[in-house]
Amino acid sequence: MTLDLARYIRPGDGIVFGQATGEPLTLTEALVQQRAALSGSSIFFGSGFSRTFQPAHADHLRFSGIGGVGTLRKLATSGVLDPVPCHISSVAGLIRDGTIRCDVAMVLVSPSNDAGEHSFGVINDYVRAAIASAREVIAEVNEQVPWTPCDHPLRREEITAMISTNRPVVELLAAPFGDTERAIAKNLQDVIPDRATLQVGIGGVPEAIIAMLGDRRDLGIHSGMVGDSVVDLMERGVVTNAYKGIDPGVTVTGSLIGTERLYRFADRNPAFRLCPSSYTHASSTIASVKQLVSLNSALEVDLTGQVNAEAIGSDYFGAVGGQVDFVRGASLSEGGVSIVALAATGKNGESKIVASLSGPVTTPRSDVDIVATEYGIARLRGRTIRERIRALAAIAAPQHRDVLIAQARETWGTC
Repeated sequence: MTLDLARYIRPGDGIVFGQATGEPLTLTEALVQQRAALSGSSIFFGSGFSRTFQPAHADHLRFSGIGGVGTLRKLATSGVLDPVPCHISSVAGLIRDGTIRCDVAMVLVSPSNDAGEHSFGVINDYVRAAIASAREVIAEVNEQVPWTPCDHPLRREEITAMISTNRPVVELLAAPFGDTERAIAKNLQDVIPDRATLQVGIGGVPEAIIAMLGDRRDLGIHSGMVGDSVVDLMERGVVTNAYKGIDPGVTVTGSLIGTERLYRFADRNPAFRLCPSSYTHASSTIASVKQLVSLNSALEVDLTGQVNAEAIGSDYFGAVGGQVDFVRGASLSEGGVSIVALAATGKNGESKIVASLSGPVTTPRSDVDIVATEYGIARLRGRTIRERIRALAAIAAPQHRDVLIAQARETWGTC
């Protein structure tokens, strides 16, 4: 069954749908196919991992989003995705006040329970805000979407139109990791103690770090997203969520970004709760979490500690996302630390510890705590510029260190 979207979407409407694995594929595919009748409509993206949208679709659709995460990179590098630099914690508010226009919300949900309520399944970050703001709410009820506990399931009376499907949910395989990522993880092994609460993202470094945590006890999870590797820790009893300070016994996240294994594990599992980003990323919430270890990545870090996680020049490879929310939140958490982890060099051997960023400042140096590469860790919180330069040059690749120090002397007159 395919809906005639022109019954619900007017040319020029703003459309918001679940990001990442929460994309309602049947609806978005119909949107692409019917786009000529909906010309001028604008779509706001979070992250994307399907291949539904292509640069050619900009003939009738307008694209904006928080960055070039996943398959959205193709839209970004083609110049048809207009980036919106914003924190994940801000997205719901931007939707509510109309800055991000949402006339139509498209949502992927599970089959209903006995009360006629639908779970948001795999994504519940800013979906509720979109529903509250939309003129029309179109739901794709997919038999393969898990029922995950959440505070405010979708009620039938909130839905304008509904389509029933039975197809696989978008999946994202865990990122592979090698010797470099293992070396970074090894350098961080003493930074993640028993009873710590983890916030993790996507990538080889987070996967390598999670893989080394099998000997930890009573870890917790409070994160914007989780992947399949969290299942390993929960099944082995490493994650108990017993000492988080809030939400005892429950893994809290806004997004399940993984494979069928994760979705089935989370299905009707009371040890999970899918929460909106207004909760997961709120500073007041994160401040209540004990021993939060926030782990994020970067494209490059300059010698004073400024972090670029978004773009090299005008080419968008990432996004602001939840990095700043959790970096700042970790500083408020009792015993919390934040980590920015990256390989010391890029694919072509270029240093990713740099004298000057080639893109925007995602996280300011005043917020950065620990930077880690395969050559060690640099603790920057409360350090002077001179101390930062020395610490960061020391964890750069050896062949780049002398040049970095020389550039530091030239730029800042100090090292």
